[in-house]
Amino acid sequence: MSGRVVVIGSLNIDLVTQVERHPRPGETLTGTDLVRLAGGKGANQAVAAADAGASVTMVGHVGDDEGGRAYRQRLADLGIDVDLVALDPQRPTGTALIVVDEAGENSIVIAPGANASALWPRTLEAAVGSLTAHDVVLLQQEIPAEANTAAIRGAHAAGARVLINLAPFAELPQDVLDLVDAVIVNEHEARQLADAGLTPPSTVTTHGAAGAGWDDERREGLRVPADRVVDTTGAGDAFCGALCAALAAAGSGEIDKGAALDAGQQAGATAVQHA
Repeated sequence: MSGRVVVIGSLNIDLVTQVERHPRPGETLTGTDLVRLAGGKGANQAVAAADAGASVTMVGHVGDDEGGRAYRQRLADLGIDVDLVALDPQRPTGTALIVVDEAGENSIVIAPGANASALWPRTLEAAVGSLTAHDVVLLQQEIPAEANTAAIRGAHAAGARVLINLAPFAELPQDVLDLVDAVIVNEHEARQLADAGLTPPSTVTTHGAAGAGWDDERREGLRVPADRVVDTTGAGDAFCGALCAALAAAGSGEIDKGAALDAGQQAGATAVQHA
């Protein structure tokens, strides 16, 4: 029996402008027209899992504002269950302010807003109460650490598979890390994990074009011609969502790590071919 992918994480509105170069302290520059995009690692990964064919539930918070309500509707229109995307009347929808220069280098300032909602305990209680052993829970690190800790403990107790993408990197207590089925990291995050002296039960590591591995299982990278690579932003989120969709298809049965890696890499390779 297939299960759901239950994504517990962030939802941001990304405001992006391009400049010739980054401003110096105290300097004002004129950028291009402001572009408003849907972002946040949590919602990105939920969309990727849904695109891979999974039944997906998104768990998180947006502000009770125009942007938050529109984001919630956008996810619903993509077939994602948004019953546990709560509207926080006290905090605005999370926002990322992104400035990109002509060389493609970006600087990002995130105002977490409703991602740091005081409603997390109530929302997590409802989310954990709905979990079964067939479900896959996917987390990242753009929500408060205490929310992730509570989610991991609750999901483990419910018998669900639990994976956390350690991005952006922050340490988890070893006793919490012991409860996850696997962590998902890139090479940089893998080094940070090792430097912190933390040992997860299982590790999925992405190596960009060089491929990906899950403990001793390795997969070569998929070849994408250079002239077809448009934008690498979000490739990691696509990988995470599709990998978890493959795991959810197995339900509580035996998983195929190689097939899950293949699904993740295919999603990542597709993602880099469009903005």
